[in-house]
Amino acid sequence: MKPLKKEDINQEVFDLYDYYAHNKIDRRQFVEKLSIYAVGGITVSSLLSFITPDYINTLLVKPDDARLKSEYINYDSPKGGGTIKGLLSIPDNTTGKLPGIVVVHENRGLNPYIEDVGRRAALDSFITLAPDALTPLGGYPGNDDDGRALQRQRDRNEMLEDFIAAFEYLSTHENCNGKIGVVGFCFGGWIANMMAVKVPDLGAAIPFYGGQPSAEETALIKAPLLLQYAGLDTRVNAGWPDYEKALKENNIDYTAHFYENVNHGFHNNTTPRYDEKAASLAWERTIAFFKEKLI
Repeated sequence: MKPLKKEDINQEVFDLYDYYAHNKIDRRQFVEKLSIYAVGGITVSSLLSFITPDYINTLLVKPDDARLKSEYINYDSPKGGGTIKGLLSIPDNTTGKLPGIVVVHENRGLNPYIEDVGRRAALDSFITLAPDALTPLGGYPGNDDDGRALQRQRDRNEMLEDFIAAFEYLSTHENCNGKIGVVGFCFGGWIANMMAVKVPDLGAAIPFYGGQPSAEETALIKAPLLLQYAGLDTRVNAGWPDYEKALKENNIDYTAHFYENVNHGFHNNTTPRYDEKAASLAWERTIAFFKEKLI
C-alpha cells in the first residue's frame, strides 16, 4: 500500500484528532470513530500511525547543536509547582546581553517539539526557557497520551504561575537584557495570553491558536500582542470576536493573523496537521515581532 499523504485524509479525521488531543473523547472513542474513515485500502492502524507525532525525524535543531548551549535547569516557582525543570538555550559564545523568550508547551508537557522550538528561537539570538509544567508529576513521560493525562491533574492557574516564574528567572539571568517575551502553542497560547494579562513588564506575547482571556482580563494587558490563528480551528476561533472587541475597546496594541485552510496545530511539524507554508510565515513573523519589541 502507498504511504498515506495529507491529501488522502478527510478533514473530519483532523477534526477528530483535535477532539482527542484536547480530551473531548478518549482513545477508545477516537479509534472507534477513526474506523469510519478506514476505507479504500486505508486501515485504522495506518491512520493512527500517520496522525501520531513523529518526534524522531522532525527535529530542526539537534539537542547537541554546536551553535547553542542548551541544558536543563531548575528554577523556583513558589506560587506554582515549587521547583520546575526547563530547557534553557543560549547562543554559543554570547557576548553582551540578549532578550529572553519563554516558550510554552501544549497540553502534554515539554515534548521534543517544544524543546526544538526553544532551540530554534535561541538561534535567532535570544535566550529561551522552555519549562515543563509536568515537573511536579515527574515531568513529560515520553509520550503525549500520558502527558495529557498528567497535565489534567494540575490546576491550570498554578501552571500559569510556573511560566510567570520562568519570566522572573530570565529577568535576572546574567545574559538577559531584561526584555522578555512569551510564545505558546494551544494550551501554551492561553498561557501567553494570560501572561500578557498578569505580567505588567512582559515585552511581547505571541499566542498560537490560544484560548482568549475574558473582557475584564483583556483590559489589564500592557504587552503588544501578535495573535496567530488557524483558519480551520473553529473551536478556538469561536472566542475571537469577543476578544477582538475587548482589545479594541481597551486600545491594546495587537496584530492578528488567520492562516486560511490550515488546522489547529499547523506549526507543529511532527504531525500531518503541519502546514509548511503557514508555519514558516508565522515563525518569520514571530521572530520579527520579538526583534522589534525586545531588542
